[in-house]
Amino acid sequence: MSERGTNERQDIRECTSTPRQPAAPVDRDRLTRLLGGADLAWLIDRVRHRMARDEHLTGSVTLTAPTSAQRAAVERLLGRAPGAGRGLSVRLEAVDAVLRRSGVSPDGLGAAVTALTGPVTRLADVREREERAWREAYTPLDELVRTDRPQLDDWAERVVSDGLVRRLARTPQVAKNLLDNAAQALRRLPVDPAVSLPVFSGATFGDAHALDDATPLATLVLSGIRALTGFPDGSGAEWRREAWASAGLLRDALSATVLTLGLRGSPALDWSADESEPAVLTLRQLIRHPPRMAPAVVRVCENPAVLATAADALRTACPPLVCLQGQPSAAALTLLRHLHTQGSTLRYHGDFDWGGLRIASALLRRIPWHPWRYTAADYRSAVAAASLAPRLTGTPTTAAWDPDLPAALTELGVRIEEETVLDDLLADLGH
Repeated sequence: MSERGTNERQDIRECTSTPRQPAAPVDRDRLTRLLGGADLAWLIDRVRHRMARDEHLTGSVTLTAPTSAQRAAVERLLGRAPGAGRGLSVRLEAVDAVLRRSGVSPDGLGAAVTALTGPVTRLADVREREERAWREAYTPLDELVRTDRPQLDDWAERVVSDGLVRRLARTPQVAKNLLDNAAQALRRLPVDPAVSLPVFSGATFGDAHALDDATPLATLVLSGIRALTGFPDGSGAEWRREAWASAGLLRDALSATVLTLGLRGSPALDWSADESEPAVLTLRQLIRHPPRMAPAVVRVCENPAVLATAADALRTACPPLVCLQGQPSAAALTLLRHLHTQGSTLRYHGDFDWGGLRIASALLRRIPWHPWRYTAADYRSAVAAASLAPRLTGTPTTAAWDPDLPAALTELGVRIEEETVLDDLLADLGH
């Protein structure tokens, strides 16, 4: 990959051999009396502003709401009263002429302001130095891509071009330190076998909290991980947990769990399936030892009562079933993504209420699934069969898998929990 610095040519200024005439001397005492007073400071500031931008010192500058002392200072400078308007306008050519004609500054207004206040730094020079410093700050990315991670080429270009690095690190020096650390982490990723994120952070940076949420380093490294692993876009704590796990870094790997029944592919799963016992899998287990088998179809439910009843009623005859237990955890998402990648078709059922639709949508944004008795027609049938159902409350939402479902919920206005249709779900599982 070409270095980012080579894409921006630096201007090369060539000095001519023509000797310059020495600057005419400035009468500093008279200049201070003429222009150095506080009442003309606004005029000097306007001139320096123009000089910094390489603008011509011509035309007028205006001060709104001047004091009487400022008007008097201009009158002394030009030898005539300023205009009678509310503002105070001064033509720079007139000031230049006074300075040259009086001999106070034979080279005119620009030379006088420089003598009075010091050299004026050109903004173009400041911008050029700043851009040069930023190009230098990006060198850790170039070295990372060139020597260790060529697959991160597009990502490296993107985090520079979209301004992510500049937003995370406001100055070039901070950016260079940030990118040095990010490159150091990405050189070591992904890790196998998986390790705790704090342990990895401590071993890499000497600080177990260096990759804590919301730190600039965590933001940048997580962005690089997604480029390395192809992990999809998302947001939220569970998404971040799963994204870290895609590179073998486990955040709180034991508390994130998923509940399964009838799933095989590891000694623990095989034992649970043989005993018709539900299995609780941690994120750590799923990262280190994902199931070796991927059934053709895996049913997914929202509530543990469905899985517990299926275990009691169907025992070893129950086909593979996964329970989210509410919002999908990093463990659940990791398991379902693994099964989907290995060829399993996922069929999902959840509560018929606004919360249930949001859970289903959150899952669908991450992993493809097909509805399992979870459409508008299924909802209408369930409402018709229910002898008593609680009133639907909450804020409406959408359902990408069946756009008619939200309208049906709004129309009928009752909520149908999974337990209400448990007999239908068990009938499907038993066939």
